[in-house]
Amino acid sequence: MATSFGKKQTEPFPAHDHDHRGCVQQALDRAAVVCSGRGARLTEQRRRVLELVWSGHRPLGAYDILEALSGEGGRVAPPTVYRALDFLQEQGLVHRLESLNAYVGCCATDDTGHAGQFLICQNCGVAAEIADTRIEAAIRDSAAEAGFAIARPTIEIEGMCPHCRTGDA
Repeated sequence: MATSFGKKQTEPFPAHDHDHRGCVQQALDRAAVVCSGRGARLTEQRRRVLELVWSGHRPLGAYDILEALSGEGGRVAPPTVYRALDFLQEQGLVHRLESLNAYVGCCATDDTGHAGQFLICQNCGVAAEIADTRIEAAIRDSAAEAGFAIARPTIEIEGMCPHCRTGDA
């Protein structure tokens, strides 16, 4: 089940009226704690990129982030955004969804370096991290039986979220 910093999130797809500012603030607070604990610099630029990634529950592409930053006044080069995203990935603060070439915030509260599993709604575009340790264990065990060394065990599952299924989107 997905978690957010400091508390367990009971629904992977939160209600539309949930306090999303709370999600963003928790992510920023977690980033500060994680980076401080590792001696890593969470610069204003990196913090702002993380804030943009968390600005909604839809995965965000690097060029969407670039456009938002450029719109805030000042020219930002693509390598700046990619370096910030690389840093955030290295710190376990965001995940890259390969199928969408986009980024989502990591909901984990621990420092396990998990890969995560993502439910991606084909209708509204929202992505939810479920981070189920049973799935991770099953993949790890099956790979080991096959003599396979896992490099990136991220799972992306496409379907329809509960809000779209019920017409509540």
